[in-house]
Amino acid sequence: MAKGGFRGMPGGMNQMAMMKQAQKMQQEMIRMQQEQEAKTFTAQSGGGMVSATVNGKHELVEMTINPEAVDPDDVEMLQDMVIAAVNEAMRTADNEAANNMSKLTGGLNLGGLF
Repeated sequence: MAKGGFRGMPGGMNQMAMMKQAQKMQQEMIRMQQEQEAKTFTAQSGGGMVSATVNGKHELVEMTINPEAVDPDDVEMLQDMVIAAVNEAMRTADNEAANNMSKLTGGLNLGGLF
């Protein structure tokens, strides 16, 4: 390795500076993940008849079903509304996590690097 860093690295960034940058990014990612896990995300379906709340760990923490949505002759409709509300709450949590990660990495796709 050439003195002062890797050949072809922009600005002559040396290995130590790269390591510090990576450690800083990893710490920021851990902080963001902890904040994400503490948040809750709520979604509704069936015109508000069913509401589901999940946390950033993808755990269902609350479910509200309007009594008017309970029709013993149409249980499948209620099941569909529950699934739709939970899935939408999960998508909302995932989208926020992806947006936060994109802000941190400047849009770079790091795959499973961190």
